[in-house]
Amino acid sequence: MKNIPSSEIIAWFKGLQNDICRDLEILDGKAKFQEDLWERPGGGGGRTRVIKGGNVLEKGGVNFSLVEGDLSEPMAKALKVEKAEKFKATGVSIVLHPKSPMVPIIHMNVRYFELSNGTYWFGGGIDLTPHYIDKEAAALFHEHLSDACENTKAGYYDRFKEWADNYFFIPHRNETRGVGGIFFDRLHHEAEGLNPDQLWHFVQDVGEAFIPAYKEQALRFKDKAYGENELKWQKLRRGRYAEFNLVWDRGTKFGLESNGRTESILMSLPPEAHWDYDVVPESGSKEEETQSLLKKGVDWLNQ
Repeated sequence: MKNIPSSEIIAWFKGLQNDICRDLEILDGKAKFQEDLWERPGGGGGRTRVIKGGNVLEKGGVNFSLVEGDLSEPMAKALKVEKAEKFKATGVSIVLHPKSPMVPIIHMNVRYFELSNGTYWFGGGIDLTPHYIDKEAAALFHEHLSDACENTKAGYYDRFKEWADNYFFIPHRNETRGVGGIFFDRLHHEAEGLNPDQLWHFVQDVGEAFIPAYKEQALRFKDKAYGENELKWQKLRRGRYAEFNLVWDRGTKFGLESNGRTESILMSLPPEAHWDYDVVPESGSKEEETQSLLKKGVDWLNQ
């Protein structure tokens, strides 16, 4: 049984970046993506595309990368693999920070990694970080992800939803980053009981779920009124997002350790964030409600 050629995966990821950038520009109605092509000294490079100052999106990035070359000892240790002569890693990474505090932050990553000894795996996920959690909207988001998962294998959604709860978690705050989503890593067709095409189609389904899932959220909340109180809370929630990305996110660490492009890696950070001292939401407020829902194991599909 032959694996999917990496050239096919690379081409599809590039097309996914193109499609998502086009659809986000239509959704925003004002801002356009600016492209920055870069090369990695050790091999490979990428296309960083950043959007800012839009009607909906204050700052966002949709990045394609193809990094290859020698696998360093620190990288091999981080990946828990024996040192191989060469590696190749490619994928699309997205983070969108909206202008309105009523619209959620969203993140997606789909990626492929292979070693010169023939070892390969897929990884990725999507998660949603509302500034204000709306249970009905969270359920709609999770429905998109459930459909993408269950189309390939029964039980995938529950498995990857739990994985996301554990991954998108801020241990030093004892809270989840948002309402979660799905997360998966090191998936290989044999270990999953699938053929290569089935596993590859699953990753494609996840990538294609991004626009419908986020468009629904943006259209639902982009015209909702807000004031200074909501903007202040937005910056505090952005601070939590930055804490996770800088302290706990494995993708950020891998990118920096593999000598990836720093500007492209750190495009995930919000344009502005606050860290006020010992903030305690007012009792009975919508901020308190959101804070109370930042926990693992919430069954969003049945709220």
